[in-house]
Amino acid sequence: MTAKHQWATDIALVHRLQFASPVNYLCYATWGACYATAAPGHLLTTPALGATAANVLLILASLVLNTTVDIHTDDQDRGKRDIVAAARRLGHHRCLCLAATEMVLGLTLAVLVAASTHRWLAAASAGLIIVLHALYNLEPVRLKRRGLAGPAAIGLSFGFLPCLVSYGAVQPTVDTSLWPIFAGLGLLVAGRMVWWSIPDREADWATGIGTPAVRYGTNRTVTTAYAVIVAGLGALGWGLSWRYGPAWAVMGMLACGAFLIGHVTVLRHASDHDLPRSRPTRKRAMAMVTIGNVLLGTIPVLAG
Repeated sequence: MTAKHQWATDIALVHRLQFASPVNYLCYATWGACYATAAPGHLLTTPALGATAANVLLILASLVLNTTVDIHTDDQDRGKRDIVAAARRLGHHRCLCLAATEMVLGLTLAVLVAASTHRWLAAASAGLIIVLHALYNLEPVRLKRRGLAGPAAIGLSFGFLPCLVSYGAVQPTVDTSLWPIFAGLGLLVAGRMVWWSIPDREADWATGIGTPAVRYGTNRTVTTAYAVIVAGLGALGWGLSWRYGPAWAVMGMLACGAFLIGHVTVLRHASDHDLPRSRPTRKRAMAMVTIGNVLLGTIPVLAG
């Protein structure tokens, strides 16, 4: 592998651009704009594209920051050692500078969008996203080690708030029927984050990171993850039914519920001493999550 190719590979790894992850990041970045209009052409306006780019940059910045601060924890997980190796080749300082640069660029784009549209929802939401990313990853707060507070922060910063960033670039006010949809999307992201703490339990426990699986044990974490995901499906279904009708609500709930249904068998036998392996589990889960995320973004166009 040439040095240039190695560098590109390392950049992709520290941004967690694996499996279908880039598609999911784009879904998080565009959901709000998709629900702001039924006309696909409106998604290609300068403000909408600027808000989408801002969201993508903020998501990627958070992933680089998390990779950098979690390097010792991830080193305990065989499925993440390629990411750890990439972060070490790039260097701690360079990774932090990359994360900071992406955050600044993302916030700048959001402010420019807000200034051009005279609607400040996008900029305010982007600022809150950065605050949550910092609180999740950095001491002394570091919400990642504070049980359910970590998934709640991720649900807000990857699901709920990016919807407001891209929506605010297209429409001046959020329609009432969209609040349960956006809240449901945030809960689904948070619930999956609770669930994904289970395969990571051993590495987190070894380095003293109090994720839900470490704090509450596997069985309680499974139950909590399901409860949060079901709450998200309920909020999503309520909003979709209100805005587009019950048929679209059922379709959206089934698409996102596939994640829940598909892992019942895997988690039914899971315990603190018999955890699902991280890498294979993420690959299986990612396919179902991606299909659901893409379908959710297409519902406004199809229903319109």
